[in-house]
Amino acid sequence: MRILVQRVKQANVVVEGQRVADITKGLVLFVGIGKDDTVSEMEYLCKKISNLRIFEDEQGKMNLDIRQVKGKVLSVSQFTLYANTKKGNRPGFDQSAGPEMARERWKEFNNLLRRNGLEVAEGIFGAHMEVELVNDGPVTIWLDSKDPC
Repeated sequence: MRILVQRVKQANVVVEGQRVADITKGLVLFVGIGKDDTVSEMEYLCKKISNLRIFEDEQGKMNLDIRQVKGKVLSVSQFTLYANTKKGNRPGFDQSAGPEMARERWKEFNNLLRRNGLEVAEGIFGAHMEVELVNDGPVTIWLDSKDPC
C-alpha cells in the first residue's frame, strides 16, 4: 500500500462538475492499493497516519497529530502510485490491485481510519476527479507499507 500524505488548509474533489467531497484543515491521502497488500499493512498505515505528528503546536514545531488539531481526512484512491516507469516511457501498473480488490480495500482502509476516530471524506472510486488542495507548509510525506520509513 502506498500513500502520499499532504497536510492541507483545505481540499475538495469535483466529479463531472459536482463537488463530491471537501475538508478544511487536515490531510489529503492519495491511496494506492497494491495487488499483494494485506489487512495488517492497512492497519499499520492507518495507525501511522492517525498518529503522525505533522501539525504545528504553539511553538511552531510539528508536534501534534490530526486528532489533536481536530483535522479531517480526504481520501482519494489513486492506482497510479504503483506506476512502473523502468521500461519505456509508458507507465505500467501491473503491481496495482485490480479494480474490485482496490475498491474493497480502499473502503476498508477508510473505515479503519474512521474507527480510529478520524472524520473521513472520500473521492469517488474509479472516477475522473479534479482534486483541489491548498498544501500547508508544504508538508508532503510518502508512506509505503512494503518499505516503512
